[in-house]
Amino acid sequence: MRFIDELRSLDRHDVAGWPLHIKRFFIGLVFVLIVFFGWYLHVSDQQESLAASRAHEEQLKQEYAQKQGMSANLEALRKQLQQMQVLLKQLLRQLPGKTEMPELLTDISQSAQSAGLGTESFQPGAELIKDFYAEMPIQLQMIGSYHQFGSFISSVASLHRVVILTMHDVSLTPVTKLGNASTGQLMLQGTVTTYRYVDEGERGPSRSAPGRRP
Repeated sequence: MRFIDELRSLDRHDVAGWPLHIKRFFIGLVFVLIVFFGWYLHVSDQQESLAASRAHEEQLKQEYAQKQGMSANLEALRKQLQQMQVLLKQLLRQLPGKTEMPELLTDISQSAQSAGLGTESFQPGAELIKDFYAEMPIQLQMIGSYHQFGSFISSVASLHRVVILTMHDVSLTPVTKLGNASTGQLMLQGTVTTYRYVDEGERGPSRSAPGRRP
């Protein structure tokens, strides 16, 4: 209480006349305030920067661990890639070549006739070369039963070369007579695409070849 009374009795206009212990108290108080605000304005910013650096460090550690795992499996991945390339070459060799396409189209058309399908239209279009393979669209319109279409697909699948047919905008609709009476027949119409192998001579020097034809 005496110290508080001394503080109350101080003359603010006569600091030099204050008791020594009072002066020391205020000097210590000013020092504490300077340290506090210095920490608040400077050290706290550094702590935020440190926290951000630690978070970035943790992220880098995770990335390093991930890349280290990938590096450890690199040799196995290379072997898998080589195996896939060999498999791709083997599959490509089974596709028909350029000189085989006319015969292949004839075989597909004859397979439809052998299955009993009525071929209203079978029009091969222009080829589209895409690196190591080429696409040939075929506009077709066929009429037959479910069984006949199944027989046609089975016959195409048994050809000596691998024949891939993909369908685009193809519809399968019942054929009706006058009065909408069903005939039991179906009409298949649209575009199917078949594929062939493109040899190195067709690709040109700027294209890489995944495999050579035998």
